[in-house]
Amino acid sequence: MSQLRISTSKQELDLLLIHRFLSTEAYWSRGIPLGIVQRAIAGSLCFGGYLEDRQVAFARVVTDYATFAYLADVFVLADHRGQGYAKQLLHAVMEHPRLQDLRCFMLSTADAQGLYSRLGFTALAKPENLMEIRRPDPYRDMA
Repeated sequence: MSQLRISTSKQELDLLLIHRFLSTEAYWSRGIPLGIVQRAIAGSLCFGGYLEDRQVAFARVVTDYATFAYLADVFVLADHRGQGYAKQLLHAVMEHPRLQDLRCFMLSTADAQGLYSRLGFTALAKPENLMEIRRPDPYRDMA
């Protein structure tokens, strides 16, 4: 396994690669417009994972840096999966100095509970306390 270089520099991010993955491969954001991805990155703490100078992984955290964080858009490109890169990336996220001592760190996943549980994430203790506004397929008419 190669060591993934992880950076929080937004200038290093390959925006087109991130957009391509999120808009075509990620089940949670199919069809997302480039402008929305740009806004999401601008308002988040982002983590790029690099092999040499090529980006192969990404994660972003929406946070106030004091009490709350939401982990989103975590991915490793298909050709690089199964090599421990997601673990390396998520370890960097969880160890980031500005994300320590938060009251609540959340995420949503349809298929990676095992990965996230090893980092300390659990099912909601009181799901009845949370509410949401859900907009299914919000990007269908945005292009």
